[in-house]
Amino acid sequence: MATNTISQIKISVLDLAIVRDGGNPADTFKNSLDLAQKVEKWGYNRFWLAEHHNMQGIASTATVVLIGHIAAGTSTLRVGSGGIMLPNHAPLIVAEQFGTLATLFPDRIDLGLGRAPGTDQFTAAALKRDEHAAMEFPSNVEELQRYLSEGNKNGRVRAIPGEGLDIPIWILGSSTDSAYLAASLGLPYAFASHFAPAQLHNALAIYRRNFKPSAQLAAPYVIACVNVIAADTDYEADKLATSFKKLFLGIITGNRQQLKAPEEPNEDFMDPMEEAALQQMIQYTFIGGPEKIKKEIESFIEITQIDELMVASAVYEHEARLHSYEILGKLNKE
Repeated sequence: MATNTISQIKISVLDLAIVRDGGNPADTFKNSLDLAQKVEKWGYNRFWLAEHHNMQGIASTATVVLIGHIAAGTSTLRVGSGGIMLPNHAPLIVAEQFGTLATLFPDRIDLGLGRAPGTDQFTAAALKRDEHAAMEFPSNVEELQRYLSEGNKNGRVRAIPGEGLDIPIWILGSSTDSAYLAASLGLPYAFASHFAPAQLHNALAIYRRNFKPSAQLAAPYVIACVNVIAADTDYEADKLATSFKKLFLGIITGNRQQLKAPEEPNEDFMDPMEEAALQQMIQYTFIGGPEKIKKEIESFIEITQIDELMVASAVYEHEARLHSYEILGKLNKE
């Protein structure tokens, strides 16, 4: 039977560790842990953090450290990376770091891998990133798999801890290249449709059509990440979403800013040309009260046939962000 209702799939969180205007990273980390503890109670499946660098409004630079912090403050929630930007790191280091996490928190750690630097070209150079590293992403994923495998016990280079541990590897992507790779390796696939919607349907079709079963995964498994801003009423959600829209507009224009307080969502809120450009980037963004959110998300699930929905919510006030996830959690239990 087709999966087409929100109560039939797992839901998860992508926390971008956003530093809001007037706040600081310490506030962000406190709020991230509080969110993780709340969504664990509300039945969410996993909580992922993303590696970014040199961004004033995002504090998840030391992603592995934050994953450990969140895992230590929760007990059942899966915690992981969405993702680790593998070209920035030696595969051995990633294997050792996640081997340490999986030793501390058994059967709870996910390792999502991306091929982008997660930053600008100058910071990438400061990270000592090889300009050809992205091209080596497939071979680096396989090297990392080798370090984590039970069969590497006789290897000259070993990841201890890490070797032989159950650490699910995910391929993250925003294009069709990642879909081919995830399919060829028989790995689960997470698509970044929350900011790169254009290739979503093509990528999912390619992944499912070309999937080869592996020791980790017998059949295709897909997560799609979307933006959700839910509130008790459509108007409240529209107002909360003004912060999110300004944030993403800054990404498009190159004028990156911290998350600003919400404004009245009137006709003068945003230039029509800017909003048209923004809508292309945030096509899979669901804003509204419970009824509207449920209808739109279930349509998305029916069309994409995803196995799991991952949700990012850029909301200025922490309590309002918690409530947005709470609303979605209740819809998932109906």
